[in-house]
Amino acid sequence: MNLSDKFKSKETKDEPIPDVKPYVNDEQELDARGWDAITEAFDKLYPGQENPLHFATLISWQLGGNDPLRGISVYDGGDYWHFVSYGLSELYEKESEDPEWSGYGFEFTLKLKKAGLADERAELETICGIFQSLARLTFQKGEIFQPNEYIYTGQTKGMDNRQQSKLTGFITAWDEAGEIVTPNGKVQFVKLIGATDAELKAIYEKRITVKEVAEKIGSDLTDYTRESVL
Repeated sequence: MNLSDKFKSKETKDEPIPDVKPYVNDEQELDARGWDAITEAFDKLYPGQENPLHFATLISWQLGGNDPLRGISVYDGGDYWHFVSYGLSELYEKESEDPEWSGYGFEFTLKLKKAGLADERAELETICGIFQSLARLTFQKGEIFQPNEYIYTGQTKGMDNRQQSKLTGFITAWDEAGEIVTPNGKVQFVKLIGATDAELKAIYEKRITVKEVAEKIGSDLTDYTRESVL
């Protein structure tokens, strides 16, 4: 899986998967105001899921690790898994000078359809790796991801763990968690939706818009079994 060759647009042209481990909270003494705000938003979407699956890196970016995100939670939506990242916004105390936005002002989400997953655990970890790869672009190059954009990797192999899916990149949309106001500023939840090479190439060449592709897909689930709509 390689997301290093990325093109992103609002209707204009404009690594290897890291190891992830079950989350162990060794920062209980910190003021986790930003973290708690994200969790509260998803607790409202999935009441009763007090302990969703959670993946975190062993060595944080701040301590020289390779993965910018501090964690990724995965909620059970019945026929899909709903991912949300922690780390593109300010999770603890306010550090930036921008009073309006928390950190980079957004977090990634994705809904992965369960049907067709041969090795569910491997696919969950693959999505976590993709999140980390995209987050590196933000931390290293200042890339800001927003709804109604596309992520065209240029690859032709599937982004699933076995590289058999037709999905090779993403379009983006608003997540139903929307936008929240945290003590550190605003955070938007930007949903990634898997798209095929044909779909992304058509957007890149301005033969169709992101919105039109989303309408043709007709679902906000990333479905590794679906065929291209173009």
